[in-house]
Amino acid sequence: MPEPQMPAPPAAEPPAPPGPTALLDRLREGLPAEAVLTDPDVTAAYAHDMASFCEAGKPAAVVLPRTTEQVQHVMRTATAFRVPVVPQGARTGLSGAANAVDGCLVLSLVKMDRVLEIDPVNRIAVTEPGVVNAVLSRAVEEHGLSYPPDPSSWETCTIGGNIGTASGGLCCVKYGVTAEYVLGLDVVLADGRLLTTGRRTAKGVAGYDLTRLFVGSEGSLGVVVKAVLALKPRPPRQLALAAEFPSAAAAGDAVCRIMAEGHTPSLLELMDRTTVRAVNAMARMGLPETTEALLLAAFDTPDPAADLAAVGALCEAAGATGVVPADTEAESELLLAARRMSLVALEAVKGTTMIDDVCVPRSRLAELLEGVEEIATRYDLTIGVCAHAGDGNTHPTVCFDATDADEASRARESFDAIMALGLELGGTITGEHGVGVLKKEWLARELGPTGVEVQRSLKAALDPLGLLNPGKLF
Repeated sequence: MPEPQMPAPPAAEPPAPPGPTALLDRLREGLPAEAVLTDPDVTAAYAHDMASFCEAGKPAAVVLPRTTEQVQHVMRTATAFRVPVVPQGARTGLSGAANAVDGCLVLSLVKMDRVLEIDPVNRIAVTEPGVVNAVLSRAVEEHGLSYPPDPSSWETCTIGGNIGTASGGLCCVKYGVTAEYVLGLDVVLADGRLLTTGRRTAKGVAGYDLTRLFVGSEGSLGVVVKAVLALKPRPPRQLALAAEFPSAAAAGDAVCRIMAEGHTPSLLELMDRTTVRAVNAMARMGLPETTEALLLAAFDTPDPAADLAAVGALCEAAGATGVVPADTEAESELLLAARRMSLVALEAVKGTTMIDDVCVPRSRLAELLEGVEEIATRYDLTIGVCAHAGDGNTHPTVCFDATDADEASRARESFDAIMALGLELGGTITGEHGVGVLKKEWLARELGPTGVEVQRSLKAALDPLGLLNPGKLF
């Protein structure tokens, strides 16, 4: 007779994932005790950047490494425990790219804040990611050099954050954006390996340009732990002028004339009527409130006064009702201070803002400004526009009361309408702030299905477990 069959033992349960205590214990094996923060009241402060309408989760911990080896330990631990990691700088971003997700490790790099090298001969600086932009700029000035990228938050934003979002600034019209100054990177990959990209030389075309791949990737491909940055000779101090215009179309025409004539201003900025009035209300700057658009131009050439005179004549030919050149550096700085405080002044109008950064071809700048004015009327909202007019990068800023649900809903709808307008005009949904959470649906529209597929495949190749900054970009 056949032997009776014993019932098969129950299938073994898969091992439960290690709990939070095990995760924290492993982190502390390679980090100082003070570098691992778990107090919910403390970690909540690291949960989000400065963007509106972007969800943020609750991190399991915040880690603040000081060395590359410590960052590698964090990433190896995250891979072993399958825990997502959100890299962060100073959290001055405006897209939600630095927002935490539930249960993640927030990897704050602000403690890695050393300028490692300044080389005047080769015109490079080597920095850690937590170096504040303004600190680097002042350090290289002592050597007669300049690091041109200057985001509006340059006194607080970090080099790592600038690289993550490929940020710009006021001087982009002449000097370009962050991506043009990043020569090489040290990047910790998702599994903890260290990748070195790029070069220290003035030229180099060996292999794929992996450096550019990481610039603007918002921490989704790797963690930047060191950057080799190009420097320029320090330019002469700039002089500026202000030109008043009776319409956005006239101001846009002036921008086109200036660029078509071959001028290269160090700065070419625009403030619309709403922005001018907001700045005056905040700081009593005495800007002309009768203007529909105020154009600021500056030159850091050997003879800036002559360049300003030529540009002033072009502004008058385009219909400017007033052109006022600054006679001194101090007067110029006063004008530029007004432009730098634009976003803060607009926030004071209603208490909350959504700051867009749609970029369009310069030739269509006036159409964008006129379209935003129509959108403001359609949604019954205050929308101010300040812009890096010289490169077509505009910052339509929706002002609203966040406690008014209907107004907040209209604000979000108007924000989307502005992005749609930018694409219709042949532009892009972001010129310098990045995609993050706020614009990821719009990124898919801009790139198209094939573009999204290719970018997702790059992400999968470098981060197959999807641990780095999940939920951003795509």
